Amino acid sequence: MNYKTKIYDVIIIGAGAAGLMCAIQAGKRNRTVLVIEHSDRIGKKIAISGGGRCNFTNRFVSRENFISNDPHFCEPALAGFTSKNFISTVEKYKIKYHEKKLGQLFCNGSSGQIVSMLSTECEKANVEIIVDCRRINILKNELFEIEIFNGKFLAKSLVIATGGISVPKMGASDFGYDVAKQFDIKRTAIKPALVPLTFTKEDKKKFAELSGVSLDAIVSCGKMEFRENILFTHKGLSGPAILQISSYWKRGELISLNFLPGENLFELLSRNSKRKIELKNFLSTIFPKRFAEIFCNAFFKSKRLKQYSQKDFLKISDKIHNCEFYLSGTEGFAKAEVTLGGVDTEELSPTTLESKKIKGLYFIGEVVDVTGWLGGYNFQWAWSSGAAAGRDV
Repeated sequence: MNYKTKIYDVIIIGAGAAGLMCAIQAGKRNRTVLVIEHSDRIGKKIAISGGGRCNFTNRFVSRENFISNDPHFCEPALAGFTSKNFISTVEKYKIKYHEKKLGQLFCNGSSGQIVSMLSTECEKANVEIIVDCRRINILKNELFEIEIFNGKFLAKSLVIATGGISVPKMGASDFGYDVAKQFDIKRTAIKPALVPLTFTKEDKKKFAELSGVSLDAIVSCGKMEFRENILFTHKGLSGPAILQISSYWKRGELISLNFLPGENLFELLSRNSKRKIELKNFLSTIFPKRFAEIFCNAFFKSKRLKQYSQKDFLKISDKIHNCEFYLSGTEGFAKAEVTLGGVDTEELSPTTLESKKIKGLYFIGEVVDVTGWLGGYNFQWAWSSGAAAGRDV
């Protein structure tokens, strides 16, 4: 197909959650909208999210659920398009959903239902979409000039919704950061977030046989803590609580794990102090057997409970309730769910996401230095920031 030069009100680069929402909102305002996507189809990352069921938002959203150099930046956009607003669209399309835990909302069926809903909304709003655009060149004269494989498009406004560099196998790239650099817009440092953490060589040997064991735990780092499941892997630690804390963890910092939240192991041991049962067997009544055995091998010689002193019980209890680890790093952007950091919020209007330097240039979604917790928050930021820009372009 050959495209002739055409002028649009707005061109959006990126047909993910933020870009599609922006297109829908702009189209509803009778703006002429073109979305350009480098992948072969829209909503690719939406489709794989939530194990294929899309954790599309969270019932309870506030600025405390987001990380940014400016913790207040996200507030206007989140207030302007709330989780209730998105839920009402989901219900309008009769998409069945359920609340898993902690306000997390998932489709009962496939995440493809969300992609289909957004596609239909785009059609209703007369949004044009071009996919499979591998090479995109941007120029700025009076209008923005967008060159693709066999055509040139002009627009009064340009929205960058290309996401971060997490999950590169899904086509993630640093295109959005390059556009910011092209227009001399500051970026903050980026790093993998919501990502598994890796053991040191010593701990990897010590706990390798725990791979696959999952526990309810409180994980803390500095002032932040999360209580959810953790999962031992052949490389280190994963699971929801670990993914959450990974966004706050910095290399060289300790993380602390409480493997028995809500209980007092010292009291349990003291009440059983006269018993002949071995420590590893007693702990196996509380934890998975493999965890109990490897924990004892790593930290304490297992013997009968009656052979331990109260001082010993305190040490054992402390190791269970406050087990500290130095981690060697993360599994990187290949396994990260999102990218922390991005286009500096100081460069953007918090109400519209428009650049303060370049009139008509917008950055939305994950490419911006606003990163949500695990649990639907990053999707809500995509919907909210996309809607904020879509109401302004």
